[in-house]
Amino acid sequence: MAKKSPHAATPALKVIEDAGVKHSVSTFEAGKDHFGDHAAAALDVEPERVLKTLIIDLTAGKGPRRELAVCVIPTTHHLSLKKAAAALGVSKAAMAQVHDAEKSSGYVHGGISPLGQKNALPTVIEESSVLFDTVFISGGRRGLDIELNAEDLAHLCGADFADLLADE
Repeated sequence: MAKKSPHAATPALKVIEDAGVKHSVSTFEAGKDHFGDHAAAALDVEPERVLKTLIIDLTAGKGPRRELAVCVIPTTHHLSLKKAAAALGVSKAAMAQVHDAEKSSGYVHGGISPLGQKNALPTVIEESSVLFDTVFISGGRRGLDIELNAEDLAHLCGADFADLLADE
């Protein structure tokens, strides 16, 4: 009889474990806000390597039906909605409401992972993430991060890379 693998702690971990992608998992005290800052400090890594998952609304709030997408960028930067819209082939985008992001992803705000979302969404990752050997993403819970290669992340998400950062 084949040995069953242990059940992953979150859907994000299940996706990465099922794919057999090289990764490591870290847990830490997440704090109550500025989750990326807490992660970078707890993991003792360059803050630019810690990525946040943002859910955007491609309908820009018009009409009753939302068309959502995912943008993954360093926690040290702000998202350019104009660049995100262009990367996703639409004219305008807005940040999704927290309720819509949580409902679509199946994760809680501050712990949304680009992997294992309840509803698969078009995904774009900030192109500068490939400059690092590995990056950190949420593992699907506050205080749980997954370290992996950005190219592997893109493959698992079916994502493209693009310039998504707001001009600072």
